[in-house]
Amino acid sequence: MTDTAPAAAPALPRHRNPLGNLLRGALIGVVETVPGVSGGTVALVTGIYDELIEAGHRITAAARRLVTGPDRVDGARDQLRGVNWLLVLPLLVGMAAAVLTVAGPVAGLVEDHPETMRALFLGLVAGSVLVPVRLSGGAWRGPEIGLFALGAVGGLLLTSLPSTSLEPSPWVVAPAAAIAVCALVLPGVSGSFLLLSVGLYQPTLQAVDQRDLGYIAWFGLWALVGLVVIVKLMRRLLTHHHRGTMVVLAGVMIGALRSLWPWQDASGALQGPSEDWPLMLLLAVVGVAAVQLLVLVESRLAARTETAAVR
Repeated sequence: MTDTAPAAAPALPRHRNPLGNLLRGALIGVVETVPGVSGGTVALVTGIYDELIEAGHRITAAARRLVTGPDRVDGARDQLRGVNWLLVLPLLVGMAAAVLTVAGPVAGLVEDHPETMRALFLGLVAGSVLVPVRLSGGAWRGPEIGLFALGAVGGLLLTSLPSTSLEPSPWVVAPAAAIAVCALVLPGVSGSFLLLSVGLYQPTLQAVDQRDLGYIAWFGLWALVGLVVIVKLMRRLLTHHHRGTMVVLAGVMIGALRSLWPWQDASGALQGPSEDWPLMLLLAVVGVAAVQLLVLVESRLAARTETAAVR
């Protein structure tokens, strides 16, 4: 992926309301339990995506310095000073609280009302696509249209994976967790959908709902390994190819809409609309409107914060 002129990393705002970050974390935690919806999309829409990547990079760099040196303690401390803890800590608390409280109910809603939930989240994700388009600067040229198409094909292929059923053994859970955590970083890629594709969606949500600490700890360990790798890659892309990265992410989100088509059979094959299509369309429109309202509120809050900082 190459831009005509490598872009510098965008300036990151340093001060945010902890209560707002708590709510952002709760929203990310909720959508992470829903197949087809990405926590990375929520981070992008709420304006904290680049900050999260930078914070993740500094935390993992601190851990690496602590283990390998040089200047282990001082080096790690220097990296941790650069982390926006007013963002990270409330965000993590909100995510954990949401996952622990809504995992069971959300799994039930997705299972009992699949068409309704998919229609609503189809609108939410579709309404979110404008965010990376706007962040890319618009006015795409030929190569960027190609990158968009490549991202769309990739998102379509990821969400067309055939569902399989695997035993939740430790050696199956480990790679699944490492891959599924990409949803925290890649808008449009749903970790829950990837878990659903390999038959680990229900076992994972049940483990969370029943407080199976052994399963949760093993899953979390390998999710952390995957997160370290993907955060490092995304920070490099956002620093040197920010425009191109946003173009690809917009494509991935478009392609991933395939998994949220309301009418599907048990195997995930797409079907034609049923008689309830007006209701499904209304829910999708509500989803689009909700995201655009969230974007509007977020942009006004950011503008108010910048104005206050200038004064």
